[in-house]
Amino acid sequence: MRKNWVRVMALVLALSGGLIGTVFADQNGRVVYTLSNATSGNAVLAFEQRGDTLVPAGSFPTQGTGSGGGLGNQGAIVLSDDGEMLLAVNAGSNEVSVFRVQADGLTLADKVSSGGVRPISIAVHEDWVYVLNAGGSGTGNITGFVLTSRETLKPIPGSTRPLSGPATAPAQIEFNPEGDTLVVTEKATKIIDTYTVDDDGIATGPVSQPSNGVTPFGFSFNKRGVLIVSEAFGGAPNASAVSSYALRKGVLTLLSGSIPDFQSAACWIVITKNGKFAYTSNTGSNNISSYRVGRDGTLTLLATVAASTGAAPIDMALRGNSKFLYVLNATAGSIEVFRVERGNGQLTPVTSVSGLPAGANGLVAR
Repeated sequence: MRKNWVRVMALVLALSGGLIGTVFADQNGRVVYTLSNATSGNAVLAFEQRGDTLVPAGSFPTQGTGSGGGLGNQGAIVLSDDGEMLLAVNAGSNEVSVFRVQADGLTLADKVSSGGVRPISIAVHEDWVYVLNAGGSGTGNITGFVLTSRETLKPIPGSTRPLSGPATAPAQIEFNPEGDTLVVTEKATKIIDTYTVDDDGIATGPVSQPSNGVTPFGFSFNKRGVLIVSEAFGGAPNASAVSSYALRKGVLTLLSGSIPDFQSAACWIVITKNGKFAYTSNTGSNNISSYRVGRDGTLTLLATVAASTGAAPIDMALRGNSKFLYVLNATAGSIEVFRVERGNGQLTPVTSVSGLPAGANGLVAR
């Protein structure tokens, strides 16, 4: 695979319905991607940030179908480690689509079965790819693939492993920084699952461990390997919190237990590249809370309301250098952009784009 940070050219998507023109994205532009998640045909929607504006930059069909509504997830769309490939779930058709990031936008390279029912989240580490299948009414699973040199996904025999049981309402799957452990959060069971991954990419587990707080949802690792998890507490008013854990050989050790943000339904979480600041989106309160992450992985609430957003903020993404935070608002049908102040983690509104389809899901930026 080749690195190809050249101009992105694509038709502009008029999100209210129809194509209205052409946009050329500069090679140094900031591009953010989300999924339409439409039942009539899923698509990756691209937007380029140009100064203080966010410009639609194309719609790229996955050749699969979405669910048309919320997935209760984080990580529906991800970039490969080198940024050359983009992977997206098709929750309605039980597939994963792989796109090549190149000069004229995104090119579909492959589409495969997700290895289960209702794929909602993807984890990538080098050439390993794991998909979290929520399972519908049955038991969900995780299934592994190799991202080959031909830019296709090849299933890893023996890699499919169950979740802790049926009806767990999983939210996210992710590798730890070393790539030897996978983590899955289960909202309904108050469980965090871990799976060890061997040199052949085969997962073993799960080891199911209790979450410190109720409704563990989105999570992220900082550069030191500290696991930071949002806790929605069933959406109870002003009850949200965030916990942090050390993870060693698949075993979680609590560092900070349920540090409250005094908001509602903390669901998604991101951490800056320097590992100092964590942000959680409070879907029930229409805002973002910020935390400082200590060198030892402990958490301190910085701002109960670091930024106000459109209605029902869900997915978030930080660009590689963590200079900008992007927030997808489900009910408002918008993406909001905030500047991240490097020294203190404060958020400053920059721009936004509206008119996204209902049910849009997942967010990633480059």
